[in-house]
Amino acid sequence: MTRAEPADVPGDGAPKTTPDRLRRRASRLLSQLSTRSDRLINEGLAQADARKWHYAVLASLQDHGPGSQATLSRRTGIYRSDMVGVLNELAERHLVERAPDPDDQRRNIITISPQGRRRLRRLDKILDDLHDELLAPLSPAERDQFVQLLTRLLDYHTRTS
Repeated sequence: MTRAEPADVPGDGAPKTTPDRLRRRASRLLSQLSTRSDRLINEGLAQADARKWHYAVLASLQDHGPGSQATLSRRTGIYRSDMVGVLNELAERHLVERAPDPDDQRRNIITISPQGRRRLRRLDKILDDLHDELLAPLSPAERDQFVQLLTRLLDYHTRTS
């Protein structure tokens, strides 16, 4: 598929040739926005030598406290098999600390380090700026409403899955 020329794209960003019935489908719109959002976030975090999984783990540790790899996997939605690699990357950068679990020596407890807290604050700022770019056409009130509606949809479908 070739990229549409600006003259072929109306104000909503959809090519004029896109059938209205497609432009009215929430699932299609969410999918297209998700693709653009992922690209924007991944590229923006890459410029800061970070990945979205780094942010997810650091945020989980900051907001909910230390946890095992399995606990972090459940909190963040990162597969257990992928969690080891993410934690290795964060540990190499001194953003998290691993210590044996006093209740079960076979597993580690992961804690955010002081350097990890500073890094998380920096990533929060980067993500705030990226979200401003993503949601640029919306007013602050519309942004809040949009996030509330997305949250409600996701909560509903998470409960019913």
